[in-house]
Amino acid sequence: MTRWGVVAVAALVLVTSARAQPALTVDAAISQLGDFDYDVRTAASGFIRRLSTEEARPVLARAVATHEDGYVRYRALVLLVGFGGIEARDAVLGVMEDGNDRLRAVAYGYFAHEPDPAMVPRLLEALDGETSEFVRPALIRALASHDDDPSVRQRLLADIDRGVDFFRGAVIEALGDRRASYALEPLMAVASAPGPLQDDALLALTRIGDARALSAVAALQGADPELEPMVSAAAAAFDEDRAGHFAFVSETLAFAAVSGDQRDLVRAAAAGLGALAASGDDAALSTLIDVAVEAPSAEREAIALVVGMLAMRAPEEMLAHLETRADLADAALVVRDGFDMLDEDLEEERFFMTARSTFWGAPDGSAARRVSDELIRVLEF
Repeated sequence: MTRWGVVAVAALVLVTSARAQPALTVDAAISQLGDFDYDVRTAASGFIRRLSTEEARPVLARAVATHEDGYVRYRALVLLVGFGGIEARDAVLGVMEDGNDRLRAVAYGYFAHEPDPAMVPRLLEALDGETSEFVRPALIRALASHDDDPSVRQRLLADIDRGVDFFRGAVIEALGDRRASYALEPLMAVASAPGPLQDDALLALTRIGDARALSAVAALQGADPELEPMVSAAAAAFDEDRAGHFAFVSETLAFAAVSGDQRDLVRAAAAGLGALAASGDDAALSTLIDVAVEAPSAEREAIALVVGMLAMRAPEEMLAHLETRADLADAALVVRDGFDMLDEDLEEERFFMTARSTFWGAPDGSAARRVSDELIRVLEF
């Protein structure tokens, strides 16, 4: 069977294949993607990831199109998108109207990372009828990747204030991730009024980092103790006494994580630091991991969720940060805990593929290879 090469397989076996199955065939591995046993599913995915692209792509594409097990089709599509190529694009185009919610979610997730202007009319049309809570957020993110298109921008702005709160929250999050300064006024309005989306809007404003929102954010100071860390994180993003506000959020997280009865405050402070980290603040990411490493289990989980999402949204940035840490093994476990709690298989796969690519592209003995090697071991991919 074609592999990446004898040396590559030997290296990966040392770090990841304690459960390896030498006699496993490609067809058997495909079927095992849907096995009830987690270890069997994980080993099958790892086996397929170690195939050459030439061998993996056609067999995965065939499984997506013809396999009788819907979950196998889903996992095959996730792996195929990780390998990329024309087979992946053709496969996602073929499932965009599929009755399997998971397949549609992966298809839209693909186009969120591989935007194609020709897809805009189809995405807008899909948004009119897509009501699955599992799928619509991925569709919104795919559409937001085209927010330089006036029709897309108009639709996103309209959907800030209409529809189900869960879907409105997905729009607000996508606008924050896109640094959508054009959405500043409606986001400020949502952030200024108490309600279920107030914190989402605050976090979006923090990611956008536009100082024009400072007055709206400043008006919230002192209004709600559990909202205060997010307010301070937003102020820091606007460079309003950045050092002071950053210190407040960091100290709040450290205090709340060990207090034993302040989990809402942990979540708020972690979310605020996560928004700063998503905007490129490495000190915020460092603080999140530092506190999570030492935190009790429940508080650690709340912080790990934020760290895991940061890793999925920006794999290269997370890998670069991990290269700087003296406590790599502990930090990698925080990432793993976040992944374990998040139902984001496609984003995990993107992270896996980025780490794998980094492993083979980095020189022996380098920090980049050391980090990738540790992640391969801890995340079992």
